Amino acid sequence: MRNMAVYQKIIKHEFPSIDLELLDYVSGVLDGGEEFNNVDDVYEAIGGVLHEVNLDKDEDCIRTICRKLYKTLQLNGGENQQNAILLDAPVQLSEQGLEDESTNDDKSIWMATRENVSQVNKKKLEKAEAKLKAKQERRLLQPDQPVKQNGMVSASASQAVSRKDVKAEAAGTSRATDIRIENFDIAFGEKVLLKEASFTLAFGRRYGLVGRNGAGKSTLLKMIASRELQFQSHISILHVEQEVIGDDTLAIDSVLECDELRTKLLKDEKELHMKIHDSSGCTDPSLGAKLSDVYAKLAEIEADKAPSRAAMILNGLGFSSNMQSQTTKEFSGGWRMRIALARALFSKPDLLLLDEPTNMLDIKAILWLENYLQDWPTTLLIVSHDKKFLNEVATDMIHQHSKRLDAYKGNYEQFFKTKTEKHKNQQREYEAQMQFRAHVQTFIDRFRYNANRAALVQSKIKQLEKLPKLIPVEKESEVILRFPAELQKLSPPILQLDEVSFSYGPDVPIFGSVDLSANMESRICIVGENGSGKTTLLKILLGEFNPVAGIRHCHRNLRIGYFSQHHIDTMKFDKNAIEVMASRFPGKQIEQYRQQLGSFGVTGDLATRPVSSLSGGQKSRVVFALMCAGNPNFFILDEPTNHLDIETVEALGKALSSFKGGVILVSHDESLIRVVCKELWVCGEGSVRAMEGGLDEYKKMVEKEFEQQR
Repeated sequence: MRNMAVYQKIIKHEFPSIDLELLDYVSGVLDGGEEFNNVDDVYEAIGGVLHEVNLDKDEDCIRTICRKLYKTLQLNGGENQQNAILLDAPVQLSEQGLEDESTNDDKSIWMATRENVSQVNKKKLEKAEAKLKAKQERRLLQPDQPVKQNGMVSASASQAVSRKDVKAEAAGTSRATDIRIENFDIAFGEKVLLKEASFTLAFGRRYGLVGRNGAGKSTLLKMIASRELQFQSHISILHVEQEVIGDDTLAIDSVLECDELRTKLLKDEKELHMKIHDSSGCTDPSLGAKLSDVYAKLAEIEADKAPSRAAMILNGLGFSSNMQSQTTKEFSGGWRMRIALARALFSKPDLLLLDEPTNMLDIKAILWLENYLQDWPTTLLIVSHDKKFLNEVATDMIHQHSKRLDAYKGNYEQFFKTKTEKHKNQQREYEAQMQFRAHVQTFIDRFRYNANRAALVQSKIKQLEKLPKLIPVEKESEVILRFPAELQKLSPPILQLDEVSFSYGPDVPIFGSVDLSANMESRICIVGENGSGKTTLLKILLGEFNPVAGIRHCHRNLRIGYFSQHHIDTMKFDKNAIEVMASRFPGKQIEQYRQQLGSFGVTGDLATRPVSSLSGGQKSRVVFALMCAGNPNFFILDEPTNHLDIETVEALGKALSSFKGGVILVSHDESLIRVVCKELWVCGEGSVRAMEGGLDEYKKMVEKEFEQQR
């Protein structure tokens, strides 16, 4: 009861009609030994109760009152505490009254009790007490305690939402199409991914989200899709993350079914037809009216055009007419992901979230998707490592780094230029500030003991003290991948296919009469549509598949390093990267495993964390470390850029260019192909042939096919 009367006097002044029991409760919270570190703590403890007392007072007004109370807390708890009045006996405030402020008697702190005391709202009081109890319990918990689901560490989010937005959402009056998500934190276990971050997505704009592997880009998309980050509930969201479940539904029907309104209207139409036909001449007049209404609504949404639109989207993503009539269970995971993407493009949600959409597509499908998304009518947020794709699609960029989000206007190329110039300016400003401070400090050191300059020295010292804290410019470390450098020279040819043919049975021929030769200087990229036999060709080169006809020649000292997304999928997720290395290459010291992993950026705690907690790009780096542990002199890489960030893709291109062995690469990433490859081989139409003119000629061929299809 040290200072309750003081707090009550302030509260009573602001809320003259407050219930006495509620007044006791609020002042008791402030005087009850609770630790309040700032105004926000006071607001969190009693702000909600004060809002309920007087709904006319807005949030800013309540915070001003809390600020007065916090200052009083500091005064009464600090150096002036000795001035507090010590009472001889406890005083029951319910039996006393606070003194009216209109009197001039400063010696008494009591007022007369009002005759008409309103009844306290017990529910409000219980709600306030529960809120305070929850706050106290949260303080007892360990900070950064990992959130777990099914025994696995998962991400968690916290957000401060303004009362104004909450009221608008509760009233259902918000019809804004722009998405604004403010003041939120995201953590993955003990690792903080974003802190006090905010961003806005303007309706109709297309945003590219970029950042280093492990920064939390995919986690951010999941938090938005699950609405763990709060924003307008009327905004529809679709996150293309999981493949369509394989069942007996046809691919074309799976896409059409995602239009729920059309599906419901067609169902209603069918049911009404059945009722009319079953009425045996005694037709209910209302049935005809209902059927006419259904027809009108179907015409309004252009339901008759839906099948052709769905077929066009599936065709653009690589589905032939026959494939569109196959059931979803007949497709592999990659093709079912394409169906999921087709469903998203068909349904046109208010916010479409795409996480590495080009991973599942060949070059032809990527070019189609680029053209399609350029006319996307709603808001789009894309995570991608493909610079060419972002340049063609994005109108804005969001850079996730250093636990924050920075927004930029323009596509990836414009973003990179702006960011580079911004960092240069920041560095120049930092260096100028350092130089100025050093100059002032030199003056102080020189004349510190000069009596004639004492006043000037003091002035300079105060000048330094008033300068803002100088923070160095944060630079992201350069990504470096270290492939084996010392290789045994092998005389050509080291890997060769002579008149090779392959089929999965008499009815499934893949290709025939393939002649392919590679040596230590080879830089070959294999392209083609999905299903044309690219991965099958790699399996033959590796010796995993035997050709139906023809011969595979291989140098006896050839050591092939093979990268495949399948290797990522088969890693034991409960083990860490060091344990994975030890299981594949036993008998070495832990430092040797660490050194190998460190060559590919898997350093520090990344090497000791369970593989399940690593991002897709970090898992890919572990696979690179495993691939190179056997000191290979030839690389065969199947889509190595999937899940890598842009900086790592660039580092991969540099590393492959300087590698002294041969390289055969299957990739759809245009920037990597242009940096690395000198030869282009095209799979398709039952053959594998060299493409004169390289990637540019291949793209012209694909674009010509687009024009013919239109």
